[in-house]
Amino acid sequence: MSVMVARKKVVRKWEKLPGRNTFCCDGRIMMARQKGIFYLTLFLILGTCALFFAFECRYLAVQLSPAIPVFAAVLFLFAMATLLRTSFSDPGVIPRALPDEAAFIEMEIEATNGTVPQGQRPPPRIKNFQINNQIVKLKYCYTCKIFRPPRASHCSICDNCVERFDHHCPWVGNCVGKRNYRYFYLFILSLSLLTIYIFTFNIVYVALKSLKIGFLNTLKETPGTYPFTSLTVLTVLEVLICFFTLWSVVGLTGFHTFLVALNQTTNEDIKGSWTGKNRVQNPYSHGNIVKNCCEVLCGPLPPSVLDRRGILQQEESTAQEESCPRGPSAQEPTAAQGPDGQAEESSAQQKDGSLPHLSAVPAPSLSNAEMPEEKQLTSGELPVPSQDAGQAEH
Repeated sequence: MSVMVARKKVVRKWEKLPGRNTFCCDGRIMMARQKGIFYLTLFLILGTCALFFAFECRYLAVQLSPAIPVFAAVLFLFAMATLLRTSFSDPGVIPRALPDEAAFIEMEIEATNGTVPQGQRPPPRIKNFQINNQIVKLKYCYTCKIFRPPRASHCSICDNCVERFDHHCPWVGNCVGKRNYRYFYLFILSLSLLTIYIFTFNIVYVALKSLKIGFLNTLKETPGTYPFTSLTVLTVLEVLICFFTLWSVVGLTGFHTFLVALNQTTNEDIKGSWTGKNRVQNPYSHGNIVKNCCEVLCGPLPPSVLDRRGILQQEESTAQEESCPRGPSAQEPTAAQGPDGQAEESSAQQKDGSLPHLSAVPAPSLSNAEMPEEKQLTSGELPVPSQDAGQAEH
């Protein structure tokens, strides 16, 4: 005979989250789906630093100071740590509204705007919010079905609303928002210092070698352990990578330093939110560079509201075949004689002596008032069968 057995399947919340994100390590790592440029970033940083530590550092540590490779290693580790922290964290994604919440918001909007005549465009869905005695507009997101908080915006690449949205950075493979902006800023700052450091000591290395054996002999020199590679190729490769990185990363660091000092985001700067025609003053700025920097870089980090590793339990019913021996020693189920003389099985027990599934037990017919005080149920509460629910009354 077949017996229906309920088996619980554990499902994490990250598996059901909408949007275009990818998750690894059971939801602990959150990134965008487009990660190709992020791998290029890793390759450039790791490759350049590997060449520097393999060739120039050993010579400079002997000729100048052993602190040169130590300081380079500190900068490298700090840059990698902040990069991974930026790329693998939740930037501040705002959960989408549940169906009931979305329906309630739609009902509120319709009640506020009234009936729109056919053929006319409905008014924009905007709420006014006051910050530091200044009116800020909260815009409605038609994808997430919510009124976005101040400074939030919807990322078209990740398809999520991000709190204090700055921009989507393909070089780190993630959005940059409220929860990872400080790590992004520290990453580009440390990468700028690392690039300047490697670029400078590459030139120092070539200069020291040229003083001993001449510039042309230095370029023709071949490392002993790598007979098919010349110093010219390796040095020029490092210098080129550092040169182009200086123009991009150092300039980007200066731009974000300016934004941090004003407590402003890249999204607000591009849209001209506080420097447009209206000349509206930035309500988030404290009017002091030190206070703005402390708020952006040293303020409390809000927790993630996604609860990515929360558990959603789903029940799956599986049928299992079991054979019950019927011998003299087997116990027969209790049966009652019906009016026609045939044995009727108890409705509360099955043939194998086990209790039925909870859905097979009839709900008590007593009303809430007729039940004892300890058995009374609140509104919306399901009855819980007691231990004697499996015994039928005859």
